[in-house]
Amino acid sequence: MPVDNSSEIYVRGNWVRVPALAVDSKTIVVSGSRLKIASIRSEEWLETDLEDPERCVKMLKEQRAHGLRADIFTFTQKPPATSPKYKYPVEWDSVAVARLPSFKEWWESLPQESRKNTRRSQKRGVVIAVRPFDDDLISGLVTLNNDNPVRQGRRNAQFGKTFDQVKKDYSSFQDRSDFICAYFEDELIGFLKIVYRGKVASILNLTPSVRHFDKRPTNALVTKAFERCAEKGVSYVTYGLFNYGNKRDSPLREFKIRNGFEEMLMPRYYVPLTSWGKLCMKAKFHRGLLGILPHNVIMLGINLRAKWYSLNQPSNQ
Repeated sequence: MPVDNSSEIYVRGNWVRVPALAVDSKTIVVSGSRLKIASIRSEEWLETDLEDPERCVKMLKEQRAHGLRADIFTFTQKPPATSPKYKYPVEWDSVAVARLPSFKEWWESLPQESRKNTRRSQKRGVVIAVRPFDDDLISGLVTLNNDNPVRQGRRNAQFGKTFDQVKKDYSSFQDRSDFICAYFEDELIGFLKIVYRGKVASILNLTPSVRHFDKRPTNALVTKAFERCAEKGVSYVTYGLFNYGNKRDSPLREFKIRNGFEEMLMPRYYVPLTSWGKLCMKAKFHRGLLGILPHNVIMLGINLRAKWYSLNQPSNQ
């Protein structure tokens, strides 16, 4: 039987304690209220795939008698394994993946504007450094996160957090991460955290200063990240999803394209554990609003949200 029955997960800028189940070297967490979905904690940052999903399914069903209820169990595969390995119901995650045969080939494949922005950043005095995760870096992150209460048309979840809160938020996977920083006149104006997973590396955080957007720190940070990955023999770099459900054509998606990322469809398995889980899967409720609503409705909601934040939470500059 598992020793721990709960674990913390990061949800919209906050740490939330949820029911959990330890299975071999993985932790399964259960989230949701009406529809309870079990998933692998921090799955997109782990070095290995789930080894024995059938064992997980069996244990989840057994745990119902002990108070841990899950309606659906979901897990995926690590890029570049795009062919389904199991016979469970499959849907497809649209993952943003950049192939990295070499740094030179990646760099030369970029649009001219992306390469210009990296050079422009250097000419405007931006210095890129790989830093240890120490108190100086955490203090810089506190200041960077308070740059603006709104980012990309939505509330900045890191705005106003204390030193200890920021330390906790960014401290995961320190033993296999690089903390890449962009400085202008000793001020931290951009930050990228990348997690190494063998031949795959995944960007976990990319935070630019809103006030220093003209210096293009994000381009310089991404370039440094790919340079580090090439040095470590990484073949693929991931950066979240390419398409988020039915949402298309976002500025973030365009940024990813301009930096060499493309869509890689990865199998995601959904295993119904209860009758309610089966019913919700038939109704597509497990996909969430972004996976149900049409693109034009999603964009209407996003635009309305951005206008609301611009009116009610103006920049603190």
